[in-house]
Amino acid sequence: MMLTALGLMSGTSLDGADVALIETDGKQVKAFGPTGYRAYHAAERNLLRQALSEAVHLTQRDARPGVLAEAERVVTRAHAEAVATFLAQNRMRPEDIDIVGFHGQTVLHRPEKRLTVQIGDAPALAKAIHIPVMHDFRAADVEAGGQGAPFVPVYHRALAQSLDREGPIVVVNIGGVSNITYVDSDTLIACDTGPGNALLDDFMYRTMNQAFDAEGKFAALGKVDEAWIARALELPFFALPPPKSLDRNDFAALKLGDVAPADGAATLTAFTAAAIARVIPLLPRRPRSWIVCGGGARNLTMLRMLRERVGSATVEAAETLGWASDAIEAQAFGFLAVRGLKGLPLSYPATTGVPMPMTGGVIARP
Repeated sequence: MMLTALGLMSGTSLDGADVALIETDGKQVKAFGPTGYRAYHAAERNLLRQALSEAVHLTQRDARPGVLAEAERVVTRAHAEAVATFLAQNRMRPEDIDIVGFHGQTVLHRPEKRLTVQIGDAPALAKAIHIPVMHDFRAADVEAGGQGAPFVPVYHRALAQSLDREGPIVVVNIGGVSNITYVDSDTLIACDTGPGNALLDDFMYRTMNQAFDAEGKFAALGKVDEAWIARALELPFFALPPPKSLDRNDFAALKLGDVAPADGAATLTAFTAAAIARVIPLLPRRPRSWIVCGGGARNLTMLRMLRERVGSATVEAAETLGWASDAIEAQAFGFLAVRGLKGLPLSYPATTGVPMPMTGGVIARP
């Protein structure tokens, strides 16, 4: 049975809340609906940055000490506003939607400690929007010993299988962290590959007081330090086979040293591309197609650098296939909410390292 699901996603880039409507039975997507976006204001983004730095001390997933409690209220309010605006703009009523998939804002991801923390008060959100809310998607996976990430591969597979092309196909999502989904007939493999936009965004904010490098124009002016990238790629993470996952701040200790801002931006952009390409030897077959979504798909310099590192394979932005690149993760959590309702697996041994296919998610009712 097809259901109407609204997916909500706030990524590690801390830019805002994405909203996307899909019709799905949890296996195939019947139709894409409209999308929406509610940006975080500067003060909200600063509060979330504070929450990220304080969250490193968390040992319990439900604890909200200090600024984390206020950050959770901000995340919840922003998502409630995003849904209200979306419904108004599209002349929809709460009863038109069967389920909302609410990811929340990840502030800590430590699967080796069986700990993943997403802030956002789902019961309060359900009451505010008058729609059932599926949340806490990653917890069951992590408690069972999985990485709890990446979590979008089952949706990537549904999208890739709708294309009439020969595999292997890799869908790359470049958010704060980069992750890939490898699809080749019945084979589904996924992992985080390294930094996405997080290091670059933080660098741009620190050196240029800009939230990000629009279209990669700034990096295009700089010179890449290939020796620095080669050293960075020697970190043990990059040699590990999939599945594997990262926290947004896992590479924060990497320092560029005293470099011109454009050179720093160029090097960090190339590092993201190089880390994605580094996964190729760890895959069963060399990919023929790379489809890039997430914020990084708009970074033309990053796309060019990735093309230079993946040999003869094609690299294209998801938009060129008619996919709504910015909305894919939000759509995915609508899709996952329906799978969760039906008890279908959200993660697999080859996507998160969980011992067996796992469903997940918890429902909060209005």
